[in-house]
Amino acid sequence: MYLLIGLGNPGSDYADNRHNIGFMAADRIAQDYTFGKWKKSFGGMAAEGTIDGHKTVLLKPMGYMNLSGAPVAEAARFYKIAPAQIVVIHDELDIAFGKLRVKKGGGNGGHNGLKSLDSYIGKDYWRVRIGIGHPGDKDMVSDYVLSDFTKAEEKNAGNMVQEISRHIALLLSGDEAGFMNRISLAFHEPRTTNHESRE
Repeated sequence: MYLLIGLGNPGSDYADNRHNIGFMAADRIAQDYTFGKWKKSFGGMAAEGTIDGHKTVLLKPMGYMNLSGAPVAEAARFYKIAPAQIVVIHDELDIAFGKLRVKKGGGNGGHNGLKSLDSYIGKDYWRVRIGIGHPGDKDMVSDYVLSDFTKAEEKNAGNMVQEISRHIALLLSGDEAGFMNRISLAFHEPRTTNHESRE
């Protein structure tokens, strides 16, 4: 069984923020693979389903971003899921908008959701890092991540979420390079090597 986490902030005021692209991806996956209804569980909203034979629990923690760790840890304990079977989908400032990277473990890059997760479950989980770009000034970061995608960015963000959902089974099967390469090809990027996909 896999635990697939989308990170974001709850409430309509945050729904279309750059910081909420993890929620957007979780919603798209639930829709595409016909998961059961979202239900309040573990301090979040959870749904169960199957992705190409992989039994999967989707979870959107409903505390704010810096409180994401406790719901994830509770769900992992309940289902007896190890960190290596946890995949977290989140926004990433240090990756250009429209790009995606996959890695297991590593630092949190100042991301409050990852900081919280690290403190509860350690660092040995998978991260699907969706690039949202950087505003260019660290003093602008908070306002930037908590603002909506521009009209020009909306379509690209929607396409990224769609491609993540379409190919997520590859990642669950252990083919992180294939997962990333399929998405790169969809966005007309050069094919990456296995080494590059793990950076």
